[in-house]
Amino acid sequence: MQETCGRFDAALPPGCHFLPWCVGRRVAGRLSLRVQQLDVRCETKSKDNVFVYVVASVQYRALEDRAYDAFYRLSNAREQIQAYVFDGTTSCYS
Repeated sequence: MQETCGRFDAALPPGCHFLPWCVGRRVAGRLSLRVQQLDVRCETKSKDNVFVYVVASVQYRALEDRAYDAFYRLSNAREQIQAYVFDGTTSCYS
């Protein structure tokens, strides 16, 4: 992620880049575009009052054209995905 004077400028492709710091450009951070996996273990109660443990494996990746949203708007993507899975598993079995 390239910033110019503290403002998002562009998502840099992989490789070596020269950013003139004297003009105010800098690398703000790194964002992986690889597919990642998150295993979420949930405990939920079924309709017949039995507690069930469910392991959901979620594969996700950041889209290159939405890199700004993935880097600046999400504070912790893994926790947000985990909360979404918890909400989905409790509504499916209840």
